[in-house]
Amino acid sequence: MFGSNPRPTPATPAANGTQPSNGNGHGHAAPNRLSSDVCIKGDVSFQSELVIDGEVEGSITSDGKLIIGTHGKVTGDIQAGSINIHGSVNGDVLASERCALEAGSSLQGDIESPRLAVDESATFIGSAKVTANRA
Repeated sequence: MFGSNPRPTPATPAANGTQPSNGNGHGHAAPNRLSSDVCIKGDVSFQSELVIDGEVEGSITSDGKLIIGTHGKVTGDIQAGSINIHGSVNGDVLASERCALEAGSSLQGDIESPRLAVDESATFIGSAKVTANRA
């Protein structure tokens, strides 16, 4: 009535699980995921983003973003750019950008990070060292 601008149709996810490109070349792929029925014994490394809802026994190393899901359990040291813990970790954590212990999470080990967030309902047994941002 007041204009003839057609409404854009919403984008649908691609068949491979990635998000469609928005036309500017900045489409985002879904993160890598270890589901709750996966158990890995050994060291893990990845490039951009990983969500762990299963179990890992070994060290985890990356410059990317690591999310330990609510069902995730890690026994070993973690070194990553950004780390969000919703599950449990038994080992030391070194984040070059940020570390967050979310509600219901547990960490038994030391943390070193330039930024640290700890929810009041998280369990943390260890020491924390908030450092200058590493360049």
